[in-house]
Amino acid sequence: MLAVAVGLYSIRKKKIIYPKFVLFMLYLFYSPTKWVFSAFSMNDLLVDEILVEIQNSIYLEKFKKQDERKVILLPQCLRSSDCHARCDPLYGFICTKCGRCDIGEIQKEAEIRDFKVFVVPGSSFVKKIFKEYKPTSCIGVACPVELSESMQKTSVIPSQGVYLINDGCFETRVNVGEVVEKMDLVFPINADSSGDGSSGSGRYILPTLYDFENEGGGS
Repeated sequence: MLAVAVGLYSIRKKKIIYPKFVLFMLYLFYSPTKWVFSAFSMNDLLVDEILVEIQNSIYLEKFKKQDERKVILLPQCLRSSDCHARCDPLYGFICTKCGRCDIGEIQKEAEIRDFKVFVVPGSSFVKKIFKEYKPTSCIGVACPVELSESMQKTSVIPSQGVYLINDGCFETRVNVGEVVEKMDLVFPINADSSGDGSSGSGRYILPTLYDFENEGGGS
């Protein structure tokens, strides 16, 4: 609980303190901490959100310096129910940018910024991608629980996490602007790069479901 308190303070003040201590303690006592939150009718997603935000902060500067083999890992639940994309046995679903979901928009922005997008059906695909593609940095998109777990597994490279707007494992959404902002940390695009006079991140504004202030935390 001390680690939770330190992590929550860090997020509210936007000043990360004792990050390694917080990560170590929360991962070591992850299940008991989640249980305590649930037992006292508290939002246990806060534990995952703290883990993600602290890891985002820890790896931020290293993430900015990576300029090759940059990847974005998207969950297959972002796909439309009418998606006809084929699934490659190594790289996951191959997006055709049909416009039925957020994946196509992320794909377009990623191509401009030299990011490789992977739409992964499961964790086994992530292992294959890391083995074959050997990325130097990663942007991951998932719900808080999946994101905190996956960021721990991919900590061998600097990563940044972005939450899904809704969960449910079917036709989920993500704030495309947030994903673009993460890409721009490495490869910023000026306001006129899209050809329509607007920046990539400015075109997509969606509400954030996991708002720390609403859930008793700080954003």
